[in-house]
Amino acid sequence: MAEEQPLDPILKRTAIVVIVGGLAVVFDTTIVSMALHTLVTELNTTVDVIQWVSTGYLLALGVTIPVVGWAQARLGGRRLWMLSLGVFLVASILCSLSWDASSLIAFRVLQGIGGGAMLPLMSTLVVQAAHGQDLGRVISTLSLPTVLGPILGPVLGGLILNFLDWRWLFWVNVPFCVVSLILAWLLLPKDEPGGRVKLDVIGLLLVSPSVIGMLYGLSNVTRDGGFSRLEVLAPTIGGVLLLVGFVVWALRRGGDALVDIGLLVHRPLAASSGLLFLSGIALYGVMLLLPLYWQEIRGADALGAGFLLIPQGLGTLASRSVAGRLTDRFGARWVSIVGFVVVGLATVPFALSGTSTNEWFLMAALLVRGAGLGAVTIPLMAGAFVGLARPEVPHASIITRIATQIGGSFGVAVLAVILQAAAIGAQTLADVAAAFDQAFWWAVGFAALGAALSPLLPAHPDHPIRPSSAPVPAASG
Repeated sequence: MAEEQPLDPILKRTAIVVIVGGLAVVFDTTIVSMALHTLVTELNTTVDVIQWVSTGYLLALGVTIPVVGWAQARLGGRRLWMLSLGVFLVASILCSLSWDASSLIAFRVLQGIGGGAMLPLMSTLVVQAAHGQDLGRVISTLSLPTVLGPILGPVLGGLILNFLDWRWLFWVNVPFCVVSLILAWLLLPKDEPGGRVKLDVIGLLLVSPSVIGMLYGLSNVTRDGGFSRLEVLAPTIGGVLLLVGFVVWALRRGGDALVDIGLLVHRPLAASSGLLFLSGIALYGVMLLLPLYWQEIRGADALGAGFLLIPQGLGTLASRSVAGRLTDRFGARWVSIVGFVVVGLATVPFALSGTSTNEWFLMAALLVRGAGLGAVTIPLMAGAFVGLARPEVPHASIITRIATQIGGSFGVAVLAVILQAAAIGAQTLADVAAAFDQAFWWAVGFAALGAALSPLLPAHPDHPIRPSSAPVPAASG
């Protein structure tokens, strides 16, 4: 392999800023998800109400993400990052001061607005600073918060819940936010004066409710009745119809649309977005199954299940750097194919497991599966930006983030319904284990589908970011 060139100093500084801030968002998501049962007791409320602590945050993300491209054009990346981080910081402190369930839900929505702006902005700022070069290495570095969250979040959350008050769950965010704000002020390049970019109001009224409807509908699938529930069908179908309306509107407006859907004619972006959606089933959906498997079949508590999932995070942590370098060397296509195959094969042991399968063997499978996750995620994210012009990067970041959010929700919903259907009539623990086996087999099948579709990704990595006026290059064969 050819000797690597050192990364540009501006790129390094930008990456440091967004990684530190990104850790706050990722830790917050993984930690709070563990605390819902505790919050029911501490705030004297019901499970149905407290679920809105997560659902409200998720829907706020859906409202905010589509607006980030316009906001960055209006304010500049540095200003928008600091503003979003400030909102997330203030909301975190307010969450810790909540006096009842309603106030906590309201402050979580505010948190979601800040986090929803930060998530696509992370990749936008770093990819623009990289000028389209070494995208594999860049994305592998940028993925650090996403990798560390599942490793440290459940453990940190469990320790806080065991030894401290639940309010400390939100104070964990504060040091990361403060440090990232200081670093952003010192290290990020000064913004150019923001232009008076006109907001696509009609596009906003179509796409934000669309994303909210789909996310909300899919979040209700885990309840009795699954996809047949009115709370699932109505918002999901409504969201899809609004999305179709937005696509028609955006294609007419071209680059003036809130999100430039026309960029999907660029095959690397279209293929990466589609595979990111599909990976939600094969990758994120299994993250619903694994903790449940350890708790319901193997008898672990929540903290124990978090520890048992650490090998998967370690595998991803170990593979991300290699996956980034291989993507820069050989392109996204082959790295993604191998990654999906590894994920599928490493899921097979769980599809064959029972109530007494050796835990060390399953943890070894999780380590390998985590390595496959890193080998999938890096090329999919890097491939999306191949050959794009600098002004197109924010739109591509929004498209891939929406695909990831909806794909993850869809993946959780599909595998939850499969598990519920397979568990109907289960009489013994062995019957429940067999239901888990069936759900894991479906996950293996979706991973195989991802491998089969990965040839649509670009085969070559050598497309730097183009000047704004240059035409979109043909996709690599």
